[in-house]
Amino acid sequence: MFWQNLRHLWRRRDFRKILGVRVATQAADGTLQVGMASYVLLSPEQQPDAWSIAMVLAITLLPFSIIGPFVSVVLDRWSRQRILVYTDGLRCLIAIGLGILVWNGARDKPSHLALLTGLLIAMSLNRFLLTALVAGLEYTIDKRDYLTASSIMPTIGPLGLMIGAVVAAAVRMIAGHHMPVHHADTIIFCISAALFAVSVGLGLQFSRRELGPPLVDRSQTMRAVAADVVDGFHYLGKVPLVGHSLTLIGAQRVLFGVYSVAMILGYRNRFHVQSDINGAMADMTVWAVAMGAGFVLSAGFMPMLVHRLGMRRALIALLLATAIIQAFPGAIPNRWGLLAAGFLIGLFAQSLKAGVDTICQAHISDGYKGRVFIAYDMVYNAMFVAGSALAALVLPIQGLSGPHIVGLAMAYLVVALVFALTTRAHGDDVFDKGSALGGLPAGTREE
Repeated sequence: MFWQNLRHLWRRRDFRKILGVRVATQAADGTLQVGMASYVLLSPEQQPDAWSIAMVLAITLLPFSIIGPFVSVVLDRWSRQRILVYTDGLRCLIAIGLGILVWNGARDKPSHLALLTGLLIAMSLNRFLLTALVAGLEYTIDKRDYLTASSIMPTIGPLGLMIGAVVAAAVRMIAGHHMPVHHADTIIFCISAALFAVSVGLGLQFSRRELGPPLVDRSQTMRAVAADVVDGFHYLGKVPLVGHSLTLIGAQRVLFGVYSVAMILGYRNRFHVQSDINGAMADMTVWAVAMGAGFVLSAGFMPMLVHRLGMRRALIALLLATAIIQAFPGAIPNRWGLLAAGFLIGLFAQSLKAGVDTICQAHISDGYKGRVFIAYDMVYNAMFVAGSALAALVLPIQGLSGPHIVGLAMAYLVVALVFALTTRAHGDDVFDKGSALGGLPAGTREE
């Protein structure tokens, strides 16, 4: 079905162009993030700790949690085609600047601050651009194909990110054998700049107003947008089912953040000596690909699970299954076991998110969906960063500690129990409202 829908939409030239922008810009993001992680976390001169990882995650995810609610103000006033061109043009220049900064291996505080500032700006613009792509999508397809296109983009986007990350990791490992590691990092930033330039070229194929918005002043004041965000959180109190679901995804993201930091530290500091950068990079890449495969396959897995169990039982089952996998083989320091655990935890995590997305789509009135989903995005990103900060407080430098990972599994059991008890009064049938047999809608939102 996925490939049939993609072939159908592929006939439209404008859709091919916007899809090309999406793939190019997310592949560039993947290389940029690998370059940053390599330089900050994979230096042969220093051993990374959990706080370093938390810092990188905060820079990557928190900007959108802060500026996201206000993006709609700009998107309703500026040409979205210009947004695509200017943002990726600026990010191309930032990537070149980061490459120049890294070339000499500068690690003094001013250079480090400049590097982090550059990445902060680039990743903030990333979320801005992706929102513009979503807003402009309807101008590239027939209205009857909108839900189909919305279900395809969330799969294609992460694939572009994964491709960029894998290419960057491969270049880093190969080049690292023949030159200083900071020179290899510079090459990665240059590849990222080239991909941003490709995105700019594809964006220039659209005319200025081809992706909207209409020439109508539909802007809001910043104060009105902030009031909408607060109103969205207040609305959750009126729909307890949605509030419980967002609390669930927030708790899961905290635990997932702890797990992610533990794995990165384990592959970097436990399985490899400090000087074995390429080995650590290879292991992390394979683990990330395994988890990414779980993300992608969740699109077919979650509907089957909901069809058999219903939505509420499916969410509880996912938490229980994650707890089991987290304990075994997830707590055993064995590479093959950790890969299997990474795949399954990725599958269950993305399936749980798809379920919460579906509940929100079915139970939030149209007049509040935008506001609640803004609140959702803020919770989703901020709680993952909170999990990484928690990991920095509790995990040892080697990350993979059996007692800590088992404790993480027990935390999943507690979340499952609390969710089961707090939602029991709603009844299973209420969770399945809005979709046949509890299945997922075509427009399930992306990771």
